[in-house]
Amino acid sequence: MSKEEASQYPHSAISTWSGFVYQGKVALYHCLKLLNEGDSEFQLQLDSTDDFAIYKDNKLISAHQVKAKIGNNRNSYKEALEKSASIELDRIAGIKRYFHISQPINDNSDYVASNEESVEFYSYGEFKHCELDKIEEITKQIIKQIYTRKNIIYDDNLIDANYCLLSEKISSKALEIHAKIQNEGDTQRRAAYESRITATSIFTDVTDTNPYERKDYYATELKARLHTHLEERLAESLPGMSERAYERARRIYELIRLSEGGDFKTLCQLMKPSEKFSRIQNSDIRLYSDLVHTMNIEPILKRLPHYLDSNNRFYAPTALSLPEPTDKRYCISDIIAEIKNNDDLGVLLFEFNNLIAAKSTESFEIDTKYTHCFDEKLTDVQDRIDSNITKSLWISILTRDDAEARLK
Repeated sequence: MSKEEASQYPHSAISTWSGFVYQGKVALYHCLKLLNEGDSEFQLQLDSTDDFAIYKDNKLISAHQVKAKIGNNRNSYKEALEKSASIELDRIAGIKRYFHISQPINDNSDYVASNEESVEFYSYGEFKHCELDKIEEITKQIIKQIYTRKNIIYDDNLIDANYCLLSEKISSKALEIHAKIQNEGDTQRRAAYESRITATSIFTDVTDTNPYERKDYYATELKARLHTHLEERLAESLPGMSERAYERARRIYELIRLSEGGDFKTLCQLMKPSEKFSRIQNSDIRLYSDLVHTMNIEPILKRLPHYLDSNNRFYAPTALSLPEPTDKRYCISDIIAEIKNNDDLGVLLFEFNNLIAAKSTESFEIDTKYTHCFDEKLTDVQDRIDSNITKSLWISILTRDDAEARLK
């Protein structure tokens, strides 16, 4: 990469990375704001008429363009503002046009284009911008207001759960539409145009008082939190990041966005196999992310980040932290106890029986004494793990250095 390219790379990459993430979060905030104001008849459209748009009775009510981390000067947005003001298809003269930005600029007064259409910088309370790391906070404040107005008893856990599940619903929809348009072109543009999320479904999801009973809740929550951590890590690290490191980070991020709930159930169990399947802690997410990003071996990004040695043995990065010599004994007993109580974990460890610890003073092995941890009817699993159902389950806990030595 030339010096000229390198000087422009971080700015461009941050904008590309953050914009798509920010778009879904802003769309959710705006929809919840409408609901809180008593409007329950609209539909949300993503990545078609504009970055997102609000329809009612099949008529465009407002078009929204979203930009993140472009600059603090109004001129940086001139081209985007002109596009937002353009008249085409449903964006007829006189409709509401909003422009969302993530950082303050030197002039946020309404933009009036040469065609006399006006574009309004969207207001978040007293501000005309909202940082990427603040949008979740103010969105949850709107959820609290909805709960209060509807006399729903709530706590922070309920708010976190419903925000997580609804945010995932919208971001997954945006990703699905975006991917179809990119890969299949015009044949999918009409589908994107017509595929909308109703206000009723958004309201139902956000007011669900039993979100923990939804299938794959913890997996969905892990996806959302890991997704957030990865985007923040990239934005913070990008100015000093090599192109190779950036491309790896982008590919890991895209895998997380594309992965389905079942993959995250797997990751929930393998990230910390010594603990009961439940909510993954923030510290574990950081440990896991640091390991995957800094390993000297490129990960295989399929299902979940993993590695394969020359003998086709699978290795899974984990958040296991064993800084003290005594941690080894507790890790062995904890993993054996979890296998005993969780057949699904046993299945996974027959396949991924080489676990890379985020931190460990030494490598060691665990003889679990198990040889029959899963259903014999799962023939596809049996084939994939080379009939390990009849073999003793030995688990290797490896330091990063030892794992890299095996994988080179």
